[in-house]
Amino acid sequence: MNVSVIGAGYVGLVAACCLANSGHNVICIENNREKCLMLINGHVPFFEKGLEALLARGLENGKLNFYSNISYAKYSEVIMVAVGTPSQPDGRVDLSQIFRVMSEISEMISTPVTLIMKSTVPPGLGLQLQQRFLNGNSHLISYVSNPEFLREGRAVKDWYDPERIVAGTEIPGTIEILRKLYNDIGAPLCIMDISSAEMVKYASNAFLATKISFINEIANLCELVGADIEPVARAVGMDSRIGSHFLQAGLGYGGSCFPKDTKGLDFISTLNGHTFNLLKAVIEVNARQRVVAIRKLSRMLGTLCGKRIAVLGLSFKPGTDDIRESPSLDIIRMLVDEGAEVSAFDPMARLPQHRGIPQGFIMCTDVLDALESCHGAVVITEWREFVELDWEKAHSLMIPPRVVLDGRNCLDPLKLSALGYVYAGMGRMSGKLC
Repeated sequence: MNVSVIGAGYVGLVAACCLANSGHNVICIENNREKCLMLINGHVPFFEKGLEALLARGLENGKLNFYSNISYAKYSEVIMVAVGTPSQPDGRVDLSQIFRVMSEISEMISTPVTLIMKSTVPPGLGLQLQQRFLNGNSHLISYVSNPEFLREGRAVKDWYDPERIVAGTEIPGTIEILRKLYNDIGAPLCIMDISSAEMVKYASNAFLATKISFINEIANLCELVGADIEPVARAVGMDSRIGSHFLQAGLGYGGSCFPKDTKGLDFISTLNGHTFNLLKAVIEVNARQRVVAIRKLSRMLGTLCGKRIAVLGLSFKPGTDDIRESPSLDIIRMLVDEGAEVSAFDPMARLPQHRGIPQGFIMCTDVLDALESCHGAVVITEWREFVELDWEKAHSLMIPPRVVLDGRNCLDPLKLSALGYVYAGMGRMSGKLC
């Protein structure tokens, strides 16, 4: 099929590369000319395992092409919209890119096309978009809501091996287009109305975020009653009705999806006259979890003022260089505000100054350099480099009291305690180890 993908962000670029790899002729439209040129030259602007190889293959066999002008999508059989819908400070979803693209598509289309909305948009927007932009072209443009469920770090695998494909449409014929588009993907196709399909994305992310905040609340309670969250979570997760995924206590969720979608769903609820108290609590708990970590670190060190702290991990999770809404951003800000000297290291991610990170921290290119002369360290991201670190050598570089706050419960507390560290995890029986 001849497919155009509008937007070359995480979702759009993965979609374009994977569709081209499946044999479709794909045009990817990216209006940022510098980024577009980078892609034409075979460079992915972010890290995603396996994506660069797919990009190179698509460029080499001619199945994938990049342009900065949307007019190149005019005669496609399928147009997939994958532009950004960032969160505004009040939780509202910024739909300006969606509106611009929909306006451009409605003006240029002169032949039948299936328009697939891959961007995450508020439930009910699809119907509004059809009324606002497509009324005059309803006989030419068939609208489908087809939300994505790609996990950063595993996006290529998730594309080809999803647990389900959700399709919301009012036009039965578009289902056959989707079957043809995804003919090499053997996942169940869940067909529903447009607004329901839009809700699936928000509901899924909100539920997963709820599991994370819930287990963090249990972890905090474990510390107060002398329990250990690790065996607790393991046993709870063995219940098939609950499952073990997203029951890892730590510093809370981050990234481009969970924070945006939980706040967005909360705003949508308020806008429609519903008070989503459970979701408000999930958001509050997640924000507070960073403060819990700082308080714990302060207690262990006596004070943070004048102390040198190593922040290990900047990305919101391993396997990606994405730092959007990462706990590291809040942790570094609070440490600097408390008067600590901060050194930071991540195997992939960097913290550009324009993201509002305060002065007073040092970016290091080696984990041991980051730990040198530090009174303490906080593990933000469970990178393998930290789990398998030579902590004995690190001990010789750090200075007393050599505190380690394991923000992801990924280290061996007995091993670190035996080496002479003052160890604490999140919800672990750290009091007996300190």
